Amino acid sequence: MLKNSATFGFFLHDNFRIFASKNEAVNNQHQQDYYRIAEAIEYIRSNFRKQPGLDEVAAQVHLSPFHFQRLFSEWAGTTPKKFLQYISLEHAKQLLKEQQATLFDTAFETGLSGTGRLHDLFIGIEGMTPAEYKNGGKNLLISYSFGDSPFGKVVVASTSKGICYMAFVEEETTVPEDLKRRFPRAVYQMKSDLNQQNALSIFQSDWSRLSDIKLHLKGTPFQLKVWEALLKIPMGKLSTYGRIAAQIGNAGASRAVGTAIGSNPVSFLIPCHRVIQSSGNMGGYMWGTTRKTVMIGWENVQTDR
Repeated sequence: MLKNSATFGFFLHDNFRIFASKNEAVNNQHQQDYYRIAEAIEYIRSNFRKQPGLDEVAAQVHLSPFHFQRLFSEWAGTTPKKFLQYISLEHAKQLLKEQQATLFDTAFETGLSGTGRLHDLFIGIEGMTPAEYKNGGKNLLISYSFGDSPFGKVVVASTSKGICYMAFVEEETTVPEDLKRRFPRAVYQMKSDLNQQNALSIFQSDWSRLSDIKLHLKGTPFQLKVWEALLKIPMGKLSTYGRIAAQIGNAGASRAVGTAIGSNPVSFLIPCHRVIQSSGNMGGYMWGTTRKTVMIGWENVQTDR
């Protein structure tokens, strides 16, 4: 009996190891797919004057035209040609122009896109009290885990009250340095919880069962007000630093708004990537302008389906 139990234990261990290995391979493939897409888009944007064709772009990412077209369509849900229209300067300008329309203003205020996908989604912000973050977060227990997204690997961290951090990372390591810089004296544990799972679910195409997402953030009153304003920009739409400043009742604070946006501790969930320059240019992004461009294009595809 003991021998059989031991054999069964080895069987379970080996099968778990095989499953984990396969799961890691799938995750690595997702990561590789994103980087190929990002490299292709960056190449197209850098060489837009000569309008490179499918064959040239595919060669740049070391794929055949057939496999590149299939990879891109599976990732984006549309063709490379259509995707490029979504990230063009002209399209960005058109979105900014639409923002002045009454119907869009209503959508902006309610935070609903009208697509049906966002109606059941609510992201609420609770500011940390001074007692929670004083002394470098000495009183905080922060759990963190890693996951995959269409835009690369992400790390998400949470307190008992909600998500406090989410960022794109190159690989799964220990506690990210940026998170430790924000809370140097917190206690950290690598552990997934329901808050993190809900946050990562936002990268799925079906949001019908997505629960409310709670954010527990350290920030000044001004920063929290800016981050709350960002949550009201519907998916597939864009805003500018000046318009965000006006929305929070401080029209002359565009530069301060930009600083607050640059301090956003929760990527994608707080959509700072939807804020661009008034000229229609993408502007900067903490996790890279190419990733910002890819995210904007991807969201446009989702909302147009």
